[in-house]
Amino acid sequence: MIKILTILGARPQFIKAGSLSRELLNYSNIQEVIVHTGQHYDSNMSDVFFTEMKIPTPNYFLDVGGGSHGEMTGRMIEKIEKVVMIENPDWMLVYGDTNSTLAGAIVASKLHIKLAHVEAGLRSFNMKMPEEINRILTDRVSNLLFCPTNAALDNLKLEGFDNINSTIVNSGDIMLDGAIYYEGFAKKPLNFGFSDFILATIHRAENTNNIDRLISIIEGLNAIARHKTIILPVHPRTKAIMKELGLEMNFVLLDPVGYFEMIWLIKNSTMIITDSGGLQKESYFFKKPCITLRDETEWVELVSGRFNVLVGSDSATIFDAYKNFVFSNDFNGNIYGHGNASKIILDNLLSYS
Repeated sequence: MIKILTILGARPQFIKAGSLSRELLNYSNIQEVIVHTGQHYDSNMSDVFFTEMKIPTPNYFLDVGGGSHGEMTGRMIEKIEKVVMIENPDWMLVYGDTNSTLAGAIVASKLHIKLAHVEAGLRSFNMKMPEEINRILTDRVSNLLFCPTNAALDNLKLEGFDNINSTIVNSGDIMLDGAIYYEGFAKKPLNFGFSDFILATIHRAENTNNIDRLISIIEGLNAIARHKTIILPVHPRTKAIMKELGLEMNFVLLDPVGYFEMIWLIKNSTMIITDSGGLQKESYFFKKPCITLRDETEWVELVSGRFNVLVGSDSATIFDAYKNFVFSNDFNGNIYGHGNASKIILDNLLSYS
């Protein structure tokens, strides 16, 4: 029996980890202990969330949220270390690029616990992003690096990982596992009456905390909304900023929706406009063109394949992408694997134990 200590801190990580936890039901020789650091407080993550999403509830809740990056990461390290001392796991498993990911990686490396990183090798090449630092440092101390794409694998090789005592595996993207599973749970939002619409989201701090960028993005969306209905589920904080600025909005604002409602909106939209990393991929999974409100992306294969176009925050560029960019409609490739990343990850954890 091998024991895996899984470190999670944000809602998207739980959704990804849920795929692996479900696959674990087929393995009698692996035990998983789930640790929720509490990095992102989310009122939607109640007991109902775990039940509906069919995700195991965490074994530990560390209640570490808020504060600076250094303060938060330091407190997480302290608390995760105590859990490791109690559980004595064979492996620590971390996802993505949050402070929780980095904290887990530091504890594992210091206490000589084997470390596996899911979503390894992703690079935005923007060292001003805290997530980029977290990715790079976590990759460097990992024993098993599970890359979601060939591009991620190539990044590691270019950084010299062939000369580091670690194993690189192209597992495919675990988000695809989840998209396939949860597609059957898609649920139309209550009282939703639109049939021909673009789905938009804005949530990254670089856009919502930068007034000039936010105003320009809203202007770009307004220009598109003169031609097509835009639906924007928006966080109350962002909505308050928009209203405080007195911005005219020609699109439809929704309160935040659950994951099943979001899947329904993706599936029934004609296009996605977003600054979310995860939604860029889900656009591809559900065969929708995507305009990305960022200056760079980790998902470079979507850009090179013309499934996605980067527009930054310039209003004219946003509208031009909607009006003139020629998107690929060939969604039949296997850029992100075959929807069996969870099995590949677990089989490798067993092989290298």
